[in-house]
Amino acid sequence: MLRVKNLTKVYEDGTVALRNVSFEVPDGQFLAVVGLSGSGKSTLLRCINRLIEPTEGEIWWNDIEISHVEGEELRRVRRKIGMIFQHFNLVDRSSVMRNVLSGRLGYVGTLASVLGRFPHDDMEKAYASLDRVGIRDKADNRADELSGGQQQRVGIARALMQDPELILADEPVASLDPVLAHSIMGHLQQINREDGITVMCSLHFLDLVQQYGDWVIALNEGELVFEGLPSDIDDARFKEIYGKDAVRIG
Repeated sequence: MLRVKNLTKVYEDGTVALRNVSFEVPDGQFLAVVGLSGSGKSTLLRCINRLIEPTEGEIWWNDIEISHVEGEELRRVRRKIGMIFQHFNLVDRSSVMRNVLSGRLGYVGTLASVLGRFPHDDMEKAYASLDRVGIRDKADNRADELSGGQQQRVGIARALMQDPELILADEPVASLDPVLAHSIMGHLQQINREDGITVMCSLHFLDLVQQYGDWVIALNEGELVFEGLPSDIDDARFKEIYGKDAVRIG
């Protein structure tokens, strides 16, 4: 169970990115986070894995208050939280295999990771992860030789290498065309359902939310303005989330 209580983030320039946000995510749920650009979606996800430090509030996961852990305890927490980024966050000049193996850095020694000497079991696990997202044949390619959709699959395979219990996907399909977007969302949904991994995914488009999300929270200017089933977002809720001038398509 992930529990976020009164989470607030104020940046140094005074921008309030999150204001008293509270919600819970049961284990195994696919939670969609929606809102306009600048609504606080990315800040929320990055606060949860402490890429960004919260200003106030609490983040509890598996009964550990992860908003205040440090050092080795924080590293142990992060091992079990996979992160998928909008712009893939790969090392372009490295091979696909090396990028995927970087998901094991929280488990192997520093020297082994620098030298690229990963255990045989990790190598097999990397091949299996690539196989799962359909790009095992790209293992030896450089990351920058792949298409955008293929690069995001590498990102998913890398996250799987952590043996995660929670995956945070920060607008993972925002830079992809609709066909590729559904392919990536399908992989995330499969991982969620087959492995029981909790997925928290920020998205722009309601059609994706309605097709893949079990539950949805919506942010507007850093505040939680909706929590419920995707089907509960009626026209009034839609305008509350996206603004009174927003037009709902479909």
